[in-house]
Amino acid sequence: MTAPASLPVLTIYVHLPWCVSKCPYCDFNSHALRGLLPEQDYVAALLEDLDADRGAVAGRAVASVFIGGGTPSLFSGGAIALLLEGLAARVQLEPDAEVTLEVNPGTLERGRLTDYRRAGVNRLSIGAQSFDAGMLQALGRIHGPDEIRAAVAEARDAGFDNFNLDLMYGLPQQTPAQALADVQAALALEPVHLSYYQLTLEPNTRFHHAPPSLPDEDTLWEIEAGGRDTLAAAGFGRYEVSAWSKPGRECRHNLNYWRFGDYLGLGAGAHGKLTSATGIRRTRRLAHPVSYLQASSPRLAGETLPDAPERQFEFLLNALRLREGFTRRQLEAATATSARSLVEQLEAARERGLLERVAGRWRATALGYTHLDSLLADFLPPVIHSGSVS
Repeated sequence: MTAPASLPVLTIYVHLPWCVSKCPYCDFNSHALRGLLPEQDYVAALLEDLDADRGAVAGRAVASVFIGGGTPSLFSGGAIALLLEGLAARVQLEPDAEVTLEVNPGTLERGRLTDYRRAGVNRLSIGAQSFDAGMLQALGRIHGPDEIRAAVAEARDAGFDNFNLDLMYGLPQQTPAQALADVQAALALEPVHLSYYQLTLEPNTRFHHAPPSLPDEDTLWEIEAGGRDTLAAAGFGRYEVSAWSKPGRECRHNLNYWRFGDYLGLGAGAHGKLTSATGIRRTRRLAHPVSYLQASSPRLAGETLPDAPERQFEFLLNALRLREGFTRRQLEAATATSARSLVEQLEAARERGLLERVAGRWRATALGYTHLDSLLADFLPPVIHSGSVS
């Protein structure tokens, strides 16, 4: 493969894998904390891994940092400051870099958000999920509605004007009225960004093994349509299938994923994608935090070099989530391939009403958004295989 003529935007994802308890719907690489949180050792391991990869990102500016989990807000402000200071000493952060931290309202000690702000965090993602106490209990969340409101109030007091609220719908036995009440409660807190997504039963979760009673398809359609209309009326734009924002407040870090940008993944189970003169390299770190801490850098579980069909599918997997869609030139430049072989499939999807072409850009229709998994399945390569370099 020949690399793109110009390198894509570079961001950094940092994974902090511990949480208080594992939620029954969660399939992320998260682990219930047992004993003391090894803050200092873990931050040291993260920076060692960054040292091991500095050569691969030398001379490139970093547009954003996203600290996810797990529950990153279990970490103290001092630990987050040490992490961000270490990043800034090793890579070139853009002056206006977006620095996001995920926050669980049930883990916040008084004053911690102020500490995060002083450390350099300038955007929060607050895991509300619902404002219904019964729903939160069914989801295994450790917070209630009052803690969400308190977290938002403290965020404002700490100087945060850029924050996201995570909100789920299609919850156990949820009615359209309950789902709409959640959206209205979220809007009352005046966030600039909302992640509004459907609860799905993922493999290897407690909900998958013991499924709760979820709304039927007709109810889900009514819930989704009601939320969509309410958010649009409140001035939020749907720029991705489950992401809504006020104008100019899109999540820059996630946009880079969806636009097939590069990202360095640090921390237990973190994935990365880096483009160089020799092509695209994907990495994944050791998943279990104990194994991660005990290993030596770069703590890799594996590396792959995706072939042409895989690169095209990965591009579409992300680009078709975006309302802006993509152009053929963008696909070819990002994947260093010819899109000729995809034209027939794209046209077939348009005939089915799942895709549309507007001003030279391919994008999902409203029907395509509703059936996005089915749409993407049309572009799966016949055989998924990557050349391992580990």
